[in-house]
This record gives sequence, structure tokens and C-alpha cells, in this order.
Amino acid sequence: MALAFTHAKYQLLETARIPIAIVGSAFFPAAAMLFFVVPFAGDHPVGATMATASMMMFAVMSTSLFTFGVGVAEDRAQPWDPYLRTLPAGAFPRFAGRILSGLAVMAVSLVPVLLIAAFLTKASVTVGGLLLGLAALALGSVPFTLLGLFVGYVMPTKAAVAVVQVIFFPMAVGGGLLTSPVDPPAFIAAIAPYLPSRGAVELVWAAVGDFSPRPITMVMLAVWTLAAGAAAVWGYRRDEGTRFA
Repeated sequence: MALAFTHAKYQLLETARIPIAIVGSAFFPAAAMLFFVVPFAGDHPVGATMATASMMMFAVMSTSLFTFGVGVAEDRAQPWDPYLRTLPAGAFPRFAGRILSGLAVMAVSLVPVLLIAAFLTKASVTVGGLLLGLAALALGSVPFTLLGLFVGYVMPTKAAVAVVQVIFFPMAVGGGLLTSPVDPPAFIAAIAPYLPSRGAVELVWAAVGDFSPRPITMVMLAVWTLAAGAAAVWGYRRDEGTRFA
């Protein structure tokens, strides 16, 4: 784990050298809170709490996909990456370090959302609910982290940026993160249960409020996680075989 923390420190320093990368990950969820949640649900305690949970999942999805998808693709384009592949430590410290650094950036992206919810809305949650919600966010981030790794290992940087955007926005909208949990549009209600974003956000809703996740969304979340994990492993091995065989 010492090597994993070293890799995490190195990757965080790399990210900190370009502050806009961190600012960007926090801006869109915060902007969505200001433009959509505060004026339309800010005065409703339950609605504001659920909407805040949705925006936090929105931030986690964005950070996971862009940090791992675009970040890995950018690393692969650098001469430093092939050198690291030759070291005897193996892949685990790099993977663990990347995940730790991603979690750190993810935590930063959640801060503005929580501050806006605390000071500009009537959202409320217990300390226990908040901790459960953060744990649910970490769990819900897994399929998007794995999807990001898959994209990063199979595509060059320019393609990875486009593909991550194509994945992110339809999943965020289709999963119901930008609509009411209880009364979404018919089209969203029909497709949401089959997207990992819905299963992930239902876990967070259940953690912070009176909401019961549906079995179909939990099953599909597990299916997406397994599929994304298999794709990420395949992408890593393909990249290794292509560039180092």
C-alpha cells in the first residue's frame, strides 16, 4: 500500500498543476444545484434532500468517468507510462493509486454541492445518514470508474474525451438524476431501471431519505459493474499486449 499511496500522491500533484481540472469537476454539479435545485426544490425539505443526493451522484459520475477515462488515455500517451510498466511492482500499486487519487478529487467535487444544500436549501440529513450516503456514493462510483478505465485503456485522448461525454450525459439524464424521483417523465421511467446511474442514485436516496431501492435497479447495477470490470481488465490486457508484446 505504500507504493499505492506514492502513486496517488504523484497523480494528485499532476492534477493540482492544472487546477481547472479540479474546478471543472466541481463546477457542473454546483451549477446544476444553483440553477435547478435551489429555485425549484430548495424550499421542500424532502425534495431538496433527494435532489442534493442526485447532484452528488452526478458529481461522482462525472469525476469517475473523466478522471479515469481521460486521465488514463493521457497517461498512456506519455513516455513515462511505458517505463512504469517495466517496473517489478506490478499493476496493483498504479491501479490502487489511481483509485485513491480519483476518490480525493471526487471528495473535492462534492464539497460545493453540500455547501449549497446546507446554506441555500432546506435539505436535511442526520450524521449517520450523511455517512451512509457517502458510502453509497463510493459504492455507486464503481461501475463508472471501471467504465472510465476501459475507455482510457482502449482509446487515445481525443477519442476518450468524446466517448466519455457520450457515456456520461445520457446516463445522467436517462438515470433520472435531473428529474423527480417519484414522478419522472415516461421515457425516463421506462429506461432508468436498466442504467447503472439509476441503481447508484437509488442507493444514495435510500441512505439519506425514506426510499427503497427496486430489485431491478440493484440487479442491473451489479450486471453493469461486472460487465464494466470485465471490459476494464480486457482493455488493460489489450493495451499491454499491443504496446509491450
